[in-house]
Amino acid sequence: MPIRVFNTLSGQKEELVPLEAGKLGIYVCGPTVYSFVHIGNARTFTSFDVVVRYLRYRGYQVKYVRNFTDVDDKIINAARESGEDPIALAARYVEEFRRDASALHLLEPDVSPKVSEHIPEILRLIRRLEERGVAYRSDGDVYFAVGKYSPYAKLSKRNLEDMKAGARVEVGEQKREPLDFALWKAAKPGEPAWEGPWGKGRPGWHIECSAMSARYLGESFDIHGGGLDLIFPHHENELAQSEAASGKPFAKVWMHCGFLDLEGAKMSKSLGNVVRLRDALSRVDAEALRYFFLSTHYRNPLSFGDKSLSDAEARMEYFYETLRKIDARLKGKEPGPGPVHGEPQKFLSDFEAAMDDDFNAAGALAAVSGIFAAANELIDRPPVKDKAVVERTLSVLREQVRRISRVLGLLEDAPEAWLARRKERLVKERGIDRGRVEALVKARDDARRAKDFATADRLRAELKELQVEIMDTPSGTVWWPAREISDSVPVTDGLSARIS
Repeated sequence: MPIRVFNTLSGQKEELVPLEAGKLGIYVCGPTVYSFVHIGNARTFTSFDVVVRYLRYRGYQVKYVRNFTDVDDKIINAARESGEDPIALAARYVEEFRRDASALHLLEPDVSPKVSEHIPEILRLIRRLEERGVAYRSDGDVYFAVGKYSPYAKLSKRNLEDMKAGARVEVGEQKREPLDFALWKAAKPGEPAWEGPWGKGRPGWHIECSAMSARYLGESFDIHGGGLDLIFPHHENELAQSEAASGKPFAKVWMHCGFLDLEGAKMSKSLGNVVRLRDALSRVDAEALRYFFLSTHYRNPLSFGDKSLSDAEARMEYFYETLRKIDARLKGKEPGPGPVHGEPQKFLSDFEAAMDDDFNAAGALAAVSGIFAAANELIDRPPVKDKAVVERTLSVLREQVRRISRVLGLLEDAPEAWLARRKERLVKERGIDRGRVEALVKARDDARRAKDFATADRLRAELKELQVEIMDTPSGTVWWPAREISDSVPVTDGLSARIS
């Protein structure tokens, strides 16, 4: 089946047809590195991480480029406040981003270009725009003349006349028309600057992505992605300057990830209501956070709150507990060929059908849930008596989990290790006295062996008061923080600190 993707440019779903058979070039606008990455950015990067993983799963040779904006007004302002050199500050936050991205299990892109390392490409592109008559100089600055590019606003679908009426010239700008935008900014004291044909200066915001995408993917490539907030002006300006310079179509498909809301309000650094990714990961398991990001279609808005994160962790716990049961049943064996129960292979087909439909990871997770429901039924209420059939079916389901998990970036840990970390986090969050609990569990085991069931019942009740539930298994008593109170435990408490 072909992959269909919603293209912001056309406003509809289209079949994904590569410019070069079997190969895809993808450019995603990366972070502006003046602070720690927040979870709104992380949702976008996770969504495209899964897109890249799935395209490779489908056999495409993908070249994935995600840039670092390390020359920008925000970086200069942050450096001025901290007393650092702007390039040094940006380099520090690049490394912080890489640490956070690794913690979230994001694949490293094939290329991660920085603006500061691509000044020659930017200068050449601006010169070409001048030669084509769509850029002009003004007191050391260089601007793109929007009026010289007639298809302007074809991506954002905005009314050009309305934009002209609402536009304004900022203090210090020397442009002819309010909609014109800077390609090169003349040097100012204390700002990073490079020599250019127009004097010392630095690139404007939009020119960087046009230059770097052309450097690594060519003047025309397959997919350009980013957050919904980038459609205008950033992506609109990228498209205009790229096509004006080359005379060729820029990105064939434009994909945009929806906003992340924080308890009903759009999350924004300018509003001060942001949650840093590393703060979230200190309180929430990385795979649970990925599950949360993927639980809603990437184009739709997503609300970040206590219950949604708690539900995501509980869901991951259910998945890992089921994997533990499957592994215990199979005991490392791989049953040979033979009949299976039902159609366990259909879940993989359901997964692929969901992902083929505009990378619907939420639909893909529904297929994953089907796998685990089927596995639990086979283990707890086997519909067939033949143990070999049951184990063979479980083995097929387990292999499907492995294949799907590599695409979603979930369920890649050993079940026992993941469950142990989950237990430790719950114990810490709830202030459970581990030593006291384990002493009570041992005392109850002793009472049961002595057939003192009254004492055993009393100790169970005492454990329950400590928010602990116990399970008697053939290998001994297992205890776990009580699940029924999980929804009341705040996961985001303390995460909403303002980030400057």
